[in-house]
Amino acid sequence: MKVAISGAGVAGPAFAHWMHRAGHEVTLIEAAPHFRTGGYVIDFWGLGYTIAERMGIEADIRKVGYQVREVRAVGADGRVRARLGVDPIRRATHDRYTTVARGDLAEVIYRTIENDVETLYSDTITSLDNQPDGVRLTFRNAQPRDFDMVIGADGLHSTVRSLAFGPESWYAYYLGCQVAACVLTGYRPRDDDVYVTYNLPGRQVGRFAMNGDRTLVLFIFRSENPYIPHDLHSCKALVRNHFADAGWETPGILAALDDVDDLYVDVVSQIRMPEWSVGRVALIGDAAACVSLLAGEGTGLALVESYVLAGELARAGNDITRAFDAYEARLRDFIEQKQNGATKFISFFSAETRLGIAVRNALLHAMNLPFVGDVAMKRALRDDVDVPDYRL
Repeated sequence: MKVAISGAGVAGPAFAHWMHRAGHEVTLIEAAPHFRTGGYVIDFWGLGYTIAERMGIEADIRKVGYQVREVRAVGADGRVRARLGVDPIRRATHDRYTTVARGDLAEVIYRTIENDVETLYSDTITSLDNQPDGVRLTFRNAQPRDFDMVIGADGLHSTVRSLAFGPESWYAYYLGCQVAACVLTGYRPRDDDVYVTYNLPGRQVGRFAMNGDRTLVLFIFRSENPYIPHDLHSCKALVRNHFADAGWETPGILAALDDVDDLYVDVVSQIRMPEWSVGRVALIGDAAACVSLLAGEGTGLALVESYVLAGELARAGNDITRAFDAYEARLRDFIEQKQNGATKFISFFSAETRLGIAVRNALLHAMNLPFVGDVAMKRALRDDVDVPDYRL
C-alpha cells in the first residue's frame, strides 16, 4: 500500500518503521524544514520501552539518554526542601528506564528508515479527500497525490485530525496549565543527572543539565485564559510576565532568554475522541489521544499505538477497516485509563497553594521509604494491556 504519514516526531517515524518492514511504500510529511532533534526531556519506560526493544534500538536510546539520579525540590534560597531518588522507579521497571530528549528519541527511530522512506520537509497537507478506494491529498508545496491510507501522527494540534474529523476545539480538554521550554547554553549552576524544581503557588521552574553544556529549562504555570503566541518575542514576553516576580534562579534564567532563538510554548491539554479513524484515515500518538505533556508516558504510548496499528494491519491482511477497528478495540480502554491518571500529575507540577507545595514535598520524602516507593511506583507505572508480539 501507499501510506502517507503526517508528522515526523516519534509516532510518525515509528509507524513508518513498521510499515516499511511490512513491505509498504511510505511517505512522511513534515512541516519543519529539517528533522528536529533535542527538545524537552521525557522519561521512557514500560510498554514503549518494550516496543523499542522489538525495533532493535534500545542501546541507541540509552546512548543518547540520561540516567537520572533524583528529582530535587528547592526553595527560593536554593536549599533542598525535598528530594526523590529514582531507585523505586528502577526497581518497578526492572531498570528498563531512561530519560531522553524527545527529539533525540525521534531521531534514533528515524535513522532506521531515513534511507528507505520518502520524507517531504517544509510541507503540510492542505486538503484531504477520503474516499472508499483511497485518499487524495493536496499539499502546500508538493503536487496532489493519491494514497491508500493516511495516518495523522502530527501531535496535539493535528492538521489531519482537523481535516478528517473536525476542529481541535471538539476534542481538546484543557487541564488548566501552560508550559514553556527552551535550552540554554553555558548556564550555571549545573546539577548532572538531577531534575531541579522550584515551586510557587500555581507555577514551577525546572532545569535539567544536558550534554554539550546545555540546560533544559521548563516553565509550568496555571492559566485560566490560555494563550499561545506565534512569534518568539511574544513567547518570551508571556514567560517573563508570569515569572517576573519569582525567586530562586529565575531572574538569571529570564535574562538568559535574550540569547534563546527557540522557545516552545503550549497548553497542557488532552485529546479525547469518540473514534480514532474514519474511512481510510486514522490517528496515532497525541493526535489521537494526547494524555498531556505532564503525564510522562505519552511518547511511549505513541510507540505502542504505532506498533499495534501496524500489527493489526498485518493480521487483517491489510483490510484497513478491520485493522483500524482492532487497533482501537485493543487500546482505547488502556489509553483512557492513562488519560484519567494523568490529570493527577497537575498538582505535582503546579500545586495551587503553599500548603499544596508542602504536601507535595512531604509525599516526595515518603516515596524514598522502600516499601512506600516500591508500592506506589509499581501502581503508577504498570501498563494494563495485552500487546501481542506481531512478529513484523
